[in-house]
Amino acid sequence: MLRLDGVTVRHGEHTALDAVGLEVADRETVCVLGPSGSGKSTLLRVVAGLRPPDAGRVLLSGRDQRGVPPHKRGLGLMFQDQQLFPQRDVGGNVAFGLRMRRTGRAAAAARVAELLELVGLPGAERRPVGTLSGGEQQRVALARALAPQPRLLMLDEPLGQLDRGLRERLAVELGRLFRRLGTTVLAVTHDQGEAFTLADRVVVLRNGQVAQQGTPAEVWRRPASEFVARFLGFENVVEATVRGREADTPWGTLPVPDGGPQGVRTLLVRPGGVRLTTPEEGLRCTVTGRTFRGGVSAAVSLLLQPERGPALEAACELPYAPEPEARVAVAFRAEDVVVLAGGP
Repeated sequence: MLRLDGVTVRHGEHTALDAVGLEVADRETVCVLGPSGSGKSTLLRVVAGLRPPDAGRVLLSGRDQRGVPPHKRGLGLMFQDQQLFPQRDVGGNVAFGLRMRRTGRAAAAARVAELLELVGLPGAERRPVGTLSGGEQQRVALARALAPQPRLLMLDEPLGQLDRGLRERLAVELGRLFRRLGTTVLAVTHDQGEAFTLADRVVVLRNGQVAQQGTPAEVWRRPASEFVARFLGFENVVEATVRGREADTPWGTLPVPDGGPQGVRTLLVRPGGVRLTTPEEGLRCTVTGRTFRGGVSAAVSLLLQPERGPALEAACELPYAPEPEARVAVAFRAEDVVVLAGGP
């Protein structure tokens, strides 16, 4: 459906996108993830035709889009701030793109009713948009973007202004809706949870370049570099020397999975792989803080200061979480230790 072939964008001496290659298959949802300034929004603008690339090509269904204006690319756009028309009711907002395509009144009304049903707002055609909650406005914006049946739907931080609980629920609902409709989606976000919930494939950008891409499970289980690991929120990252199934680290000798890269490497230890144990068999630590993470298991994130080495983050269930200043000992699970293949 979409292919970016060596796309480069420069703003003066700053390179916003650097020879980016990216593909989105028909009916696939791809989320581009990265920190502020990584090139996410620039990428969307290039695909939409709002900013021509300085080098490279954008192809939609195999056709080079050079010189094709935005309104002729058959794309749908949904932005973080919704950009609903305050003078129009819900139905008028959703029908906007249909009117631009001169869809008949009866067909447009049927399409609006169908989409409002799909996004969970049945019968809301006559409601003023000013009376809607943030989540409802986001649903209306989505229905408006879907109304003209775009071949590619592009989302720019679609849930960024919502509170976390609503954002998580809507991400699940959007993923379910896109699969049901067979919609092809390219979304950009800085929120890892949103991207990993919504996407079939995740693309991580760093300084205008693709740092890693893969399924959410692939990227989460095996970050390609220290940058990706830290961006995903992992803090237990250290230099280590890997020899066989062990690694020499600032925390002592840790087990590592068999068959991984050897020598001087960067090591990631997932918090779930730092388990509380008896002082006789573990690394002694002091609990310096804890954060309640919630969820079904009532997980707690522990911040630990070991007797040697940098601070550690561990995860455990609330009933077993020690109090701050408590003395504990930890051991490490090999399956939660990742030898990073790439550099920083």
